[in-house]
Amino acid sequence: MRVGKERVDVGVIKEVARDLDARETFDDAIWKKAAELGFLAVFVEEKYEGLGMGYLEQCLINEEFARVDLGIAHAIESTFFGTQLIQAAGSEEQKQKYLPAICAGELRMGMAISEPDAGSDVSSISTEAVKDGDEYVITGNKIFITNCTLADFLVVICVTDPNNPKVHNRLSAIIVETNRDGYEANAFHGKLSLRISNTGEVALKGVRVPKENLIGEEGRGFYNIMEFFNRTRVQVGALGVGTAQGALDKALAHVRQRHQFGQALASFQMVQGKIAEMVTMTEAARSLCYRAASKLDSGVPDPSLSSMAKWYCAEVAVKVADEAIQLHGGYGILEEYDVAHYWRNAKVLEIFEGTKEIEKVIIAKKILGKY
Repeated sequence: MRVGKERVDVGVIKEVARDLDARETFDDAIWKKAAELGFLAVFVEEKYEGLGMGYLEQCLINEEFARVDLGIAHAIESTFFGTQLIQAAGSEEQKQKYLPAICAGELRMGMAISEPDAGSDVSSISTEAVKDGDEYVITGNKIFITNCTLADFLVVICVTDPNNPKVHNRLSAIIVETNRDGYEANAFHGKLSLRISNTGEVALKGVRVPKENLIGEEGRGFYNIMEFFNRTRVQVGALGVGTAQGALDKALAHVRQRHQFGQALASFQMVQGKIAEMVTMTEAARSLCYRAASKLDSGVPDPSLSSMAKWYCAEVAVKVADEAIQLHGGYGILEEYDVAHYWRNAKVLEIFEGTKEIEKVIIAKKILGKY
């Protein structure tokens, strides 16, 4: 792999990634290097010190990182997870304050949406933000929050108008700096997937933030988050494509060099059939992801297409990794052969950023209308 004038040793990256996975930690030097090379939030406009590229370019970057290791890819992407929302709905002051620092690797952020009793159903969020003079006082609990103990700030989705007859108009997005009194967080350990990632639970105990931390307008949080998901789901799709390709690479190498019954596994038609299916699924997922990203970059995002990309690419990642294990036989369950690692990480892609079941509902509603 070559980045600019620098040659990146994929073997070294993979060795480092597996070590970090075993220790369930991340090395910030990798994040800083990614920032130096211009890999963070490349879709941020140049006037905010981004590269002014598009979501397609970000997908290409995500894919290549995930091809080597999804844990590192996610840890890097998570540092700017939320810039899409700030750029789309934030005030000029918020954009100037946060976007350049995020792109430069000087600040790390995160999104606080899910709650113990509010996962796929965003409208059932119960964390409240009550106005007190020129401040919001935020109280509630969030769960499965990436960078919960590392982020400099989170964008918290909370209820600002609990009595509004329209449920979707009750929510707002508010920036919460993690060094404020009342902010508490604990990271999870022993996860199946993304062990490198800092993910856990957050308690907001009367955290006070200035009213200027509100993103956009009060009551527009739900709608802004849906637009945010339209973008981030495509980026998750790219993580799925990269993961599938990485597992496929391992499978191809194995069936070419492994011999049984006096001949290479690659010579058996059943093996050839599996490889053909894996390659086709991966290419189909890649095409769908790139098309969805191109729609975003054209200025006419298609929520159903974003959902298709997220669901299908994630499912392909799991299926291809699963077949890679099968083709490795007994060796497939050993971590040193990598394919089990790809499968472990791939599984979470079907869950976060909207479960595959939710994605299918969104697609069906676009096609069938509401029933």
